[in-house]
Amino acid sequence: MKTYRGDRTIDGIAVTVDGKPLPQRTDIAKLSSDGFEWSYEGQAPAQLALALLADHLGDDRRAYALHDQFMRDVVANFANEWEMTSDDIAAAIHRVAA
Repeated sequence: MKTYRGDRTIDGIAVTVDGKPLPQRTDIAKLSSDGFEWSYEGQAPAQLALALLADHLGDDRRAYALHDQFMRDVVANFANEWEMTSDDIAAAIHRVAA
């Protein structure tokens, strides 16, 4: 099971998957030129939602199809520091896709 973490530090935003930086996946869609962000609805949170889903699902098309609602339902509600497991993302996808 993978663990995804986000934190705002004095050095900026840090988002990891199992301790390694999460790729932004701008190869799927460049939604933000500012990188990742969370706790609100917008382009940078949408980029994070897309990257999380793409990593978790391993299916770029499905990740793109779900990213906007996932951003609104999940990423926009993250606190300054957050953690999600693969199981948490699967449960959120189930709610989003229902």
